[in-house]
Amino acid sequence: TMKGYGSNNFFLFIAAIVGREEATRLMDLFNIGTSRHWQGSCVFWQTDVNGEIRTGKIMLYDWKTGHRVKEPFNHVSWVHSVMRLPDFNLRQCFFGEHQLRARPDDAVAIVESEKSAVIATHYMPQFVWLATGGKNGAFNSEALSVLSGREVFLVPDLGATEDWCIKIPMMKSLGISVRIFDFLERNASEEQRQSGLDIADYLVSELTPQGILEGMMQRNPALRKLVETFDMELVGVSEMTEEERRRYSDCTPTGDAG
Repeated sequence: TMKGYGSNNFFLFIAAIVGREEATRLMDLFNIGTSRHWQGSCVFWQTDVNGEIRTGKIMLYDWKTGHRVKEPFNHVSWVHSVMRLPDFNLRQCFFGEHQLRARPDDAVAIVESEKSAVIATHYMPQFVWLATGGKNGAFNSEALSVLSGREVFLVPDLGATEDWCIKIPMMKSLGISVRIFDFLERNASEEQRQSGLDIADYLVSELTPQGILEGMMQRNPALRKLVETFDMELVGVSEMTEEERRRYSDCTPTGDAG
């Protein structure tokens, strides 16, 4: 499944934020594939600390907004369900858990959604970012045991902080040094709370220059052809001054001819 990213809505959304090259690196790092179950869907492979595939979660995202497609139904399924494997025993692990072995001394940050883990990895690579895959997801003693002896930061979505705080005593009993990041909860507006925003929503509020270019090329494929043909390189991105806006407005065609 680790191909076909041109038709993978999740990849297209991430590429519009960080650029195509970095998006490809993140897809490879987290073992994110392309699924044919729904047109444009992705598969988040749950790979444990030993490199074993537990299962894969198939999800469909809107490539423009990065939101999950929930109409006319919630587009979420599992690879083992789609393949109709008999007597399958699902034992979930943290999404991204396979990174732990290669980074034994780095602090771990845990979020709820796979999307948040991927985006946060780009902006804050000093942490090993894992996702529970749901409010409770991999929050059980068996799954948490791989974090024994680790320094862990819990980064819950807005509205989930209290539920995650309840998990702290269990985590400490497993030898995990754990703290909760509640900055979002303490500083969010009422509208943000109602929307249940997560850390990824805050991080993507500022697009990178490569992300801006990728977004332009997705909207206008001819621009991508131009960049690739002449091997053009992005030098920088800056906002037009008022004088530049005025001059551009003056030379923009208007009326029926425009």
